[in-house]
Amino acid sequence: MKDANSRLVYSTDSGRIDEPKPVVERPKGDGIVRIQRQTSGRKGKGVCLITGIDANDEEIARLAAELKKKCGCGGAVKDRVIEIQGDKRDLIKSLLEAKGMKVKLAGG
Repeated sequence: MKDANSRLVYSTDSGRIDEPKPVVERPKGDGIVRIQRQTSGRKGKGVCLITGIDANDEEIARLAAELKKKCGCGGAVKDRVIEIQGDKRDLIKSLLEAKGMKVKLAGG
């Protein structure tokens, strides 16, 4: 009787058996990078959220590090969204447009 939760992890013939890792399917956007300023849930401190970048996780992390360095502030990457501290929307827009991205300022 085979249990649905059981899986073979080691065989005496071939050794350890590695399961294939599932490929993460990234949703494709519309090709427009959006920059939004947000203060909600941050105790009044404003951050710029950059969404819509069609790249893998390593490229997004590299871009975030470059933007943080050029803006001279901190930030983070959470769920493929780059957060840059402070209101630097115009500077971020000019930097991303120089990289050939189509950029829109979203929100108020």
